[in-house]
Amino acid sequence: MTNPPMIFVTFQLFFFFQLLSTIANTSYTPVEHFAVDCGNSGNVPSSDQRKWKGDDGSAPFSLIDPDKATQSIKPQVRPNPPNPYDTVRLSRSEFTYSFPVTDGQKFIRLYFYPYSYNPNFLRSDAFFSVKAGPHTLLKDFNASLNADAGVSRSFPAPEGAIIREYCINVNPGERLNITFTPNSSHQNAYAFVNGIEVVSMPNFLYYTKPDDLQSMRLNDATQQQYTVKNNSALEAVYRTNVGGGQISPDRDTGMFRYWDQDNDYLESGERSLSISAGFGLNLIYRDDQNYFAPDNVYKTARNYGMNEKSKFNVTWEFEVDSVFYYMVRLHFCEFDEHIEKAGDRVFQIFINDVLVESLADVMLWTQNQILVPVHRDYAVWRPISGSSKKLNLSIKLQPHPTARSSYRDVLLNGIEILKISDSNDNLAGPNPDPPQSTPLPTTPSSESSKNRNKAKVISIIVGATSGFFVLSLIVLLIYRRFIRAPVKEGGSWWGQKSADSSKKNKSHGSSLPSDLCRYFSIDEIRAATSNFDDIFIVGVGGFGNVYKGYIDNGTVPVAIKRLKQGSQQGLHEFQTEIEMLSQLRHNHLVSLIGYCNDGNEMILVYEFMARGTLRDHLYDSDSPPLSWKKRLGMCLGAARGLHYLHTGAKHNIIHRDVKSTNILIDEKWVAKVSDFGLSKVGPTGMSKSHISTVVKGSIGYLDPEYYKRQRLTEKSDVYSFGVVLLEVLCGRPPLKRNVEKQKSSLVEWVRKCHREGVIHETVDPLLIESITPECLKAFSDMALKCLVEDGNERPPMNDVVWGLEFALQLQEGKEEEEGLDVAEIEGRSEERALIRKVTRVGESREGFTSSDESKASRLTTSSSEDQSLSSGVIFSELGHPTVR
Repeated sequence: MTNPPMIFVTFQLFFFFQLLSTIANTSYTPVEHFAVDCGNSGNVPSSDQRKWKGDDGSAPFSLIDPDKATQSIKPQVRPNPPNPYDTVRLSRSEFTYSFPVTDGQKFIRLYFYPYSYNPNFLRSDAFFSVKAGPHTLLKDFNASLNADAGVSRSFPAPEGAIIREYCINVNPGERLNITFTPNSSHQNAYAFVNGIEVVSMPNFLYYTKPDDLQSMRLNDATQQQYTVKNNSALEAVYRTNVGGGQISPDRDTGMFRYWDQDNDYLESGERSLSISAGFGLNLIYRDDQNYFAPDNVYKTARNYGMNEKSKFNVTWEFEVDSVFYYMVRLHFCEFDEHIEKAGDRVFQIFINDVLVESLADVMLWTQNQILVPVHRDYAVWRPISGSSKKLNLSIKLQPHPTARSSYRDVLLNGIEILKISDSNDNLAGPNPDPPQSTPLPTTPSSESSKNRNKAKVISIIVGATSGFFVLSLIVLLIYRRFIRAPVKEGGSWWGQKSADSSKKNKSHGSSLPSDLCRYFSIDEIRAATSNFDDIFIVGVGGFGNVYKGYIDNGTVPVAIKRLKQGSQQGLHEFQTEIEMLSQLRHNHLVSLIGYCNDGNEMILVYEFMARGTLRDHLYDSDSPPLSWKKRLGMCLGAARGLHYLHTGAKHNIIHRDVKSTNILIDEKWVAKVSDFGLSKVGPTGMSKSHISTVVKGSIGYLDPEYYKRQRLTEKSDVYSFGVVLLEVLCGRPPLKRNVEKQKSSLVEWVRKCHREGVIHETVDPLLIESITPECLKAFSDMALKCLVEDGNERPPMNDVVWGLEFALQLQEGKEEEEGLDVAEIEGRSEERALIRKVTRVGESREGFTSSDESKASRLTTSSSEDQSLSSGVIFSELGHPTVR
């Protein structure tokens, strides 16, 4: 039997050594540390290591009060708040605190406790701005609104109090001046502050070193380097200890930062993820890493516990202000004894659903050493979106889908998010909206609890009956509205049209995700397209015309997809595309910029894809032919986009209309999957393997199993993508008429040639001299695996991605080995393309080619109302769009 006293002693020793380890890691001693208890006098005792001083003039800093108007007040609050909230400095005139500091980077922490300090200084009148040097930290800051909304960020403020933390750089010879200015337009406005802290930090803790060649990257398609220069200011918005508890300021690395736990930021249902702890381990710090975060951040983490289910992901969501860049710092430390070398644990990192690390491997970053803390920095832009003051910033980790790692697992120890000042030296965000007024609670009567319960029951019954009546009336009105045809009153299927339809930020009373999807008025759309001038038409599909337009004062080209009146595709596809795309962000998915639902107009606005569709570069087109390596790159990009749909999004999504005309190419030859009008959320729950639905799609690409059984799975997309792979390899459409019967179906013809060992006969003649036999075999094998009749036997998209990466490696390896002149090979391919184009002149077209093929591909197996959205030419500038 275990000895209880021994257990007690063991726990005492454990916590003693844990505390000792934390203290030992206080590896940075600030050059200066000012802790000002505003409105107080003398030295003020504190429960932690900070030494607070009053601002009565005895300290080395100074209070500049030109109008001699500031007052110091001790609020009559019960219970007494801790310092520095127990006293306040306030004024209706501008005042400044000036600190003599050395040059370099500093923390500034501001402490506010909004309160009606006396009848002359009401809580609601605290309305002011704060500047530190040239930087605006707060602008027209309404302290009471922020406190009531709980906007205190992730800092340990008492209830009703606010803490803001900033980083700025002070140049040589300068003093640090922090100025508080009441709002001049608000009657009785005053400025106040309860506490100010100034702490020096190690240079380049958050700022970019001048010689740093590995600065953080933007989380967009460009992946450009981004630097935080000395003339920028930062606001620490979130700082979390992932998998662990709160870390108080006195247990930081000497800079008195606070680290919050991450439970409140995890998406619901993910808190059960295992938490690893390595408190008894000694960390190995390199260079200046020892002060980036406390030991206890690196000794706790979240992971799956080596769970083999690769579809799992863990996501954190943080609310941030829009129209700012953010620095996201992720902390890692591998301390699991099972992880021995690079490749043992490989995962992916997404920020705002954009892949920022395709091969995250902590052991690779630490040269195969465990217990070595590291961090990675990323720059994130959060644009304005409609009327939303706040947007979510998401961080998602998932196991790598194709890397052959020993453990399908992820790892993260800490998160820091810092807002970066804009070009106007501004860090201030908007005030929250005032809370909706609620009736004051009445004083409870002396009735018994039995009577109160009876009253509750009666209230519930009356309320439910009234609610049912109102709901029934609303449903009846909606039904009567929708059976009218046509709609001529400018109604919207999201709700009654706003009185001012030209406003960009109006509400629609719908599930439309307004935080990610911009609303355009019809006037803005008309301005972007010169009132839908035919000269701007770049394509015509089943949905309607597609225009090239320019928004934001003509600086941003976009594709504008306009639903034609009486379109058979209708409202459902329009709504589906908005709801799907507005929640998806990936380098290989076409981005939805916004929509217009004004009167009878239903319009979608996308990023403009300058190089058109993948099919445009394969056959029957005036576009230059793609080289084999470029074709491989296109396929790989599209496969990654589909893989993200199936596993990377919050809910797995089945595209349902994968084809070469729905894969678009941007100016940098990046392939992106488009057209989500037919998409469906995949099966949910472990017991469901498919969803039953009416068959939709495009002839030639339809999964036979889905067609026969009306059972839709992710493998239906895999089949369709297999057809696209054959199109890329063979340079011809899926179906042809007026050819030998055995060649009319591309899939059947390639299968036959593969069985007979003559797969090379199917290869596009333009590729004969460029594709290597090894690559051809790997590519064709993968394509045909996608086309297996039994959906269960088809590979998932992560295996398809891996297979295409392997084929590309084989191609590049063989080219390097044999010293092939790729430019010369591509030149000969272009000559062949020209010859083939000339020989086609005057000949009748074969079957489903060019515009005929486009029409055929838009056929579906359902009724005409269920016709597939055809965006075969969207987002591209074509020579003769009006003939389509």
